[in-house]
Amino acid sequence: MKGQKGCALVGTGRLLGRRPLEVLRAVGRQLYRWWQLSEQRRRLSMLDEAALKDLGLSRGDVLQESERPFWDDPLSR
Repeated sequence: MKGQKGCALVGTGRLLGRRPLEVLRAVGRQLYRWWQLSEQRRRLSMLDEAALKDLGLSRGDVLQESERPFWDDPLSR
């Protein structure tokens, strides 16, 4: 990505002081969410023009969304 200098881990402070099983569950939930986002974006990119029209999306909208990284979660903001 343009302008990206490095990688930052966000939210690691939330896991400090927790039991290992809780941390493992939180990591598992996050990995599952990332998989869901990746799968949804992949399926969106496979839709035909008629389905996109029904959703009110253009091919450009779909390309923009499908190029987002899997960790870019719109619900986490």
